[in-house]
Amino acid sequence: MGFFNKLKQGMNKTKSSFDEKINQVFKSFKKIDEDFLDELEEILIMSDIGMDTSVKIIENLRVRLKKEKIQEEEEVKQALREEMQRILEVTDISLHLETKPAVILVVGVNGVGKTTSIGKMANRLAKDGKKVVVAAADTFRAAAVEQLEIWSKRAGADIVKREEGVDPASVVYDAIKITKEKGADILIVDTAGRLHNKKYLMDELNKIQKVINKEMPEADKEVLLVIDGTTGQNAISQVKAFKEEADITGLVLTKLDGTAKGGVVIGIVEENKIPVKFIGVGEQIDDMEIFNSSDFVKAII
Repeated sequence: MGFFNKLKQGMNKTKSSFDEKINQVFKSFKKIDEDFLDELEEILIMSDIGMDTSVKIIENLRVRLKKEKIQEEEEVKQALREEMQRILEVTDISLHLETKPAVILVVGVNGVGKTTSIGKMANRLAKDGKKVVVAAADTFRAAAVEQLEIWSKRAGADIVKREEGVDPASVVYDAIKITKEKGADILIVDTAGRLHNKKYLMDELNKIQKVINKEMPEADKEVLLVIDGTTGQNAISQVKAFKEEADITGLVLTKLDGTAKGGVVIGIVEENKIPVKFIGVGEQIDDMEIFNSSDFVKAII
């Protein structure tokens, strides 16, 4: 199954929710007027896109409809897709991993699918011919290290791990050394799933970043925040909390196949100007793709 079909299938709940409501608006209104646009705006807000972002999309759509004299249903839908896509492409969506080695630091709260995402990313990068090392720096949960080891083996990546409770920054230090010794292309670093009220975990994240910056000053670095699509508006507060502790360069979307709240992605990108870089579209190891905004908006409308 191709990526777009996987995405379409994975986004089915979001698409059903969107399409059902949007189609109802077209049935209820004989023409594209202000009342129609007000109703459409309400649908966007109710679909977890967020108030400010929904207002912006409809305002831009209003200008286009008038300027391009759009009245046909499919043309309106296409214009809506394009306005959403414009938001999703507001920043650089490409991955910057040109140096050898390069680093991907992965952050996110517990339960969002962080470990699984690392395994899938490692697998994808390995398929692209990259030699990958994974650092198991979430040393506070024994299960996290075990799970990461299973995924790393499946992806054909080397893993650097230590016993539970060891200082995470020291694991990263060892992993950097091994990455250089093996001549690996990319080091992926797992970190403890932290919440904004766990100060000691924030401090650990800062220590890890200092080690990476000191030991690999010239390396390209991606700091990716894993977001669970099922959490809707709660994901927005997670982004804000992590932005205070790390220079987030991109988002990884997970669990979109289990939610009707996929629209939240558009609000997160608009509010934070952080691009989506990877998207998970299933449970298998190859169900992780580089984000494509055009495919994404087609999959929800």
